[in-house]
Amino acid sequence: MKRLVLLIAVACGAAFAAHSQETYKYAQKDTSALFLDVYRAAEGSETTLQGKPKPTIVFVFGGGFVMGERSDQWYLNWFRTFNEHGYTLVTIDYRLGMKGYKVKNGLRGTIQASEQFYLSQQMGVEDLFSAISFLDDNKVELGIDPGNIVLTGNSAGAIISLAAEYDILCGRAQGLPEGFNFKGIMAFAGAIISLKGAPDFPAAPCPLLLMHGTADKAVAYDHYGVMGRGLWGSSYLAENLAKKGYRYSIYRYKDRTHDVAAYVETLWDLEEDFIENDVILGRSRTIDAMVDDPGLPTWGDISLDSIYRKK
Repeated sequence: MKRLVLLIAVACGAAFAAHSQETYKYAQKDTSALFLDVYRAAEGSETTLQGKPKPTIVFVFGGGFVMGERSDQWYLNWFRTFNEHGYTLVTIDYRLGMKGYKVKNGLRGTIQASEQFYLSQQMGVEDLFSAISFLDDNKVELGIDPGNIVLTGNSAGAIISLAAEYDILCGRAQGLPEGFNFKGIMAFAGAIISLKGAPDFPAAPCPLLLMHGTADKAVAYDHYGVMGRGLWGSSYLAENLAKKGYRYSIYRYKDRTHDVAAYVETLWDLEEDFIENDVILGRSRTIDAMVDDPGLPTWGDISLDSIYRKK
């Protein structure tokens, strides 16, 4: 068993006064010390549904593999919503594989940089698996059941989340408890990066909730790439799952761009419905919906050039 060391126990401002944050170092990767934060279900909140325990939520932040923080203040209200509804939430660090890397000439430069993008994805997957291993090694002390985890991520975090599930199904996962899989995955503007052609699910995944803008220019809604190297987004993954008869849920946000990556708090009702029905109660559903809602917030378009442009 790894030695469990509580590094920090603080309250995150008035809005989080009742929700303590615990911070633990879960791994050392080369020169990178990696940490995770635990936000506990609020005292008095309902932590079961129809007698079944609610899962722990593990969150992987976005930021194009170049930026982002596991507990950025922008996410705190969303974390609090989970806590108040009886969910413990864990946020994790991962190494930023694109930090300092410049991609030139838009899509062409992106394809040229495909190996670095893939490496960044896989570094994140490796770090996520190390975090899950830490939770398993310390499950008694932490009071967290590693067999009851819903994984969620936005943008790069959603890419890591979907790639992690794909690696598990393909038998490529290392360092996880025997027989491990997530109870569900919620991906905001996610995809899978591949250097060997389109992802082809070899088995049914855990319940998936895919949310993506149809006009996303940062993380492809469908696919872009050449010669088997590229990025396969939510729409393509849903099509592959449908052809095989596997269950999934996808919400396609008409004409929305990468804004959907920021809808983590906006879509709470959708998230709660998915966790309660597809994960906890185990109802096998396929939902494929086009959403045209002009009332959804916008934060401005984001493209690959705006993130990685060569200076």
